[in-house]
Amino acid sequence: MRILLTSFAHNTHYYNLVPLGWALRAAGHDVRVASQPSLTATITGSGLSAVPVGDDGAIIELITEIGDDLVLYQQGMDFVDTRHEPLSWEHALGQQTIMSAMCFSPLNGDSTIDDMVALARSWKPDLVLWEPFTYAGPVAAHACGAAHARLLWGPDVVLNARQQFTALLAERPAEQREDPVGEWLTWTLERHGLDADEDTVEELFAGQWTVDPSAASLRLPVAGEVVPVRFVPYNGASVVPGWLSEPLTRPRVCITLGVSTRETYGTDDVAFHELLAGLADVDAEIVATLDTAQLPDAAGLPDNVRVVDFVPLDALLPSCAAIVHHGGAGTCFTATVHGVPQIVVASLWDAPLKGLQLAEAGAGITLDPGELGVETLRGAVVRALESREMAEAARRLADEMLAAPTPAALVPRLESLTAAHRRG
Repeated sequence: MRILLTSFAHNTHYYNLVPLGWALRAAGHDVRVASQPSLTATITGSGLSAVPVGDDGAIIELITEIGDDLVLYQQGMDFVDTRHEPLSWEHALGQQTIMSAMCFSPLNGDSTIDDMVALARSWKPDLVLWEPFTYAGPVAAHACGAAHARLLWGPDVVLNARQQFTALLAERPAEQREDPVGEWLTWTLERHGLDADEDTVEELFAGQWTVDPSAASLRLPVAGEVVPVRFVPYNGASVVPGWLSEPLTRPRVCITLGVSTRETYGTDDVAFHELLAGLADVDAEIVATLDTAQLPDAAGLPDNVRVVDFVPLDALLPSCAAIVHHGGAGTCFTATVHGVPQIVVASLWDAPLKGLQLAEAGAGITLDPGELGVETLRGAVVRALESREMAEAARRLADEMLAAPTPAALVPRLESLTAAHRRG
């Protein structure tokens, strides 16, 4: 088969596609990855073939517009209180408006969608696997008759919110049925001469099926076929440091903000030097993955703190008794699959929901960023280290993830689903 992987130009969103891309390539399939030009080096560095499409203009404009005002980007994205039911029609409509204007449209961009459609019509893939924000993928699949599916990197908040919205939309009078996402997708399809009826729009939004690497007990209640896959961490090009081979003399705790937070936002409001100093009397080795912008001066830190710019989490976390992080997708999944209790300092997108889910499962602690301080962090770290129940709950979630088929084992299922959904 010919298989097209698609992701907008963000490293960590693409990383989740890599293991399945490897598995499909190793099974003999022709695999290519299409994204904006700024992701090309990351794609080729992962060992897969890149096809640059469109340009990075729309994404650059979005980042420029957001600037340091993350509240603007997050406004209305309350996925915690709406995971089971919407707050109101007005709130659901607001979510769809924000996601359309500040997420789906700019992260794809007209030139990217145009080039993706042209690529699909020329190369004619059998299957398009797409990152959940990259709607250029399903549009291109529809243009050439390919099967298509989403590959998730976290709780399915996008489809959950969409299905809540469409249920409310159906109850509205015809003259009040405003649908920003549907209008954007309809306009995009019609621009390429494609069918744009309601059923087509919803299928493109949801995918013909969804590949989900999350723990089964943490999945949101969304309709549609879900195909589990085991999460396999990919950190990009990395080197395992020698100190990881040294025997541990006490528990190890990782503190990280993840590559995504560092590269996208650059700085943080947390006083890391003070927070790390507050862990001096904790009987643990603290490994903090911070660069010089986040911690300009590492002098004077306690002896139990090791500061490193980067270390692959897949290599580090098996030796850790706890991790403190911001709820990033790759970090959260890697910690979960290794059975590590998590302290989530959550603020953006679905991170507050992930923190709450882990806390409710007994496998972690969630902290509001506004309440983060020396005492709250120290208290959470000590609790995570001392709680046998939390460690056991984290291991149960790991067992759920490890029970799913590996990417290699999933290939025959994808072949079968592609044959069933491909047109022509």
